[in-house]
Amino acid sequence: MEDTKTVAVAYYTALGEKKIEEVKKYLHSNIQFTDPQETVIGKDAVLKAAKGFTSIFKSLTIRAKFGSEDQAMIIYDVEIPGLSKNLHAASLLSFHDGLISKIELFYDSKSLSK
Repeated sequence: MEDTKTVAVAYYTALGEKKIEEVKKYLHSNIQFTDPQETVIGKDAVLKAAKGFTSIFKSLTIRAKFGSEDQAMIIYDVEIPGLSKNLHAASLLSFHDGLISKIELFYDSKSLSK
């Protein structure tokens, strides 16, 4: 079984490269995603949200990564056209059966203003 940090990096690398079919293989069927604006539950719903997210950014760059037995933390920057500066974000990923079962995304929503 791969460690949580390796899976988290693979997931965010695939997301940054906009490879939704690859993103899909890292997600647990009962995944829950939360961010400052919404909560999404279920693999299909999270994939739909991920696809929408990939349509708005130019690049996603991982800045730091940490892992433990059943969680990982990824810190990253997202370049979104039209924003004056990159979005700085952090994701806490929880794992079940080697797959991502929960993503808690943290960012300052004020940074989304133009």
